[in-house]
Amino acid sequence: MLSAKETIALQRENIAKAAPILNQKITSHFAPITKFEPKILIICGSGLGNLTNKLKLKSHLIIPYADLPGFQQSTVQGHSGELWVGHLKDTPVIIMKGRLHAYEGYDIRDTVYPIRLLNNYSEKFCNGSLSSLIVTNAAGGLNLDYKMGDIMLIFDHINFPGLAGKHPLVGPNWDEDGDRFLAVSDAYDLTARKVFLQKYTELQNAKKITSSRTLHEGTYAFVSGPTFESRSEARFLKQIGSDAVGMSTVPEVTVARHCGWKVLALSVITNNVVLDLPQKASDIANGEKEISLDAGKADHEEVLQIGLAAAKDLEVIVEEIAAFL
Repeated sequence: MLSAKETIALQRENIAKAAPILNQKITSHFAPITKFEPKILIICGSGLGNLTNKLKLKSHLIIPYADLPGFQQSTVQGHSGELWVGHLKDTPVIIMKGRLHAYEGYDIRDTVYPIRLLNNYSEKFCNGSLSSLIVTNAAGGLNLDYKMGDIMLIFDHINFPGLAGKHPLVGPNWDEDGDRFLAVSDAYDLTARKVFLQKYTELQNAKKITSSRTLHEGTYAFVSGPTFESRSEARFLKQIGSDAVGMSTVPEVTVARHCGWKVLALSVITNNVVLDLPQKASDIANGEKEISLDAGKADHEEVLQIGLAAAKDLEVIVEEIAAFL
């Protein structure tokens, strides 16, 4: 296993190769029409990859991750492993269909390599035009007011792997991107959240999105996975202030902020986390009715299905707000 120093050195080598390749592909595709300078990177979480259907079909470009040195391939269902480049209405964007997770066996720094690469590409070839991140995920609801299919605007996070030393900024600092010590107390842009709330309300009132889907704001707990939480872990997360829990997003948000980008992060609540303690065998022996331990247990296929249903609304909203970020 490579050290942090060796991993970052390898990433720098790969970025030096990949950024010109990315620029060549994008320039050759768009240059006859216009100079393409992306404003927003959108990372699609589980079940949300159909956002690419909103791109202008005559102009979009698809780049497989495998075409870019250093870009790893996701192994998780629902993450196809492609960059889609084009316009949401008139806003130039890059969409990641598929992200990497540390639980797949990748170094935590590999999961944020796309942001390092795209920031380098933007600075060298696009006058630093790429300055915002919209990131989505599927998450388990810990807050009892959250229902499956609801959307949570993330306004803060708890980075459990990071607190334990598994942090994307560990190792030699990327001085050209940001300072050694990064404050994340302002990680989730307030203006972007206000715009999202306004557009969400307008679209619900106009019946362009599901009227029964509630929008919340809350704190996202990042855990490494791949297991879903035990009952006691879930109770602990809720007790310390977490509203939802998932296995992604925070590393990408951290590095995007390190690069100086604005961040808007959204969770689709795809399951309600089991918070009740398991039944005691002694209580059953004393006559209490037995309750199956399978009741409420999370399932990845269910996560994908709930995500797909909510994605239709997210696609409409993200397309509307892109011009305002």
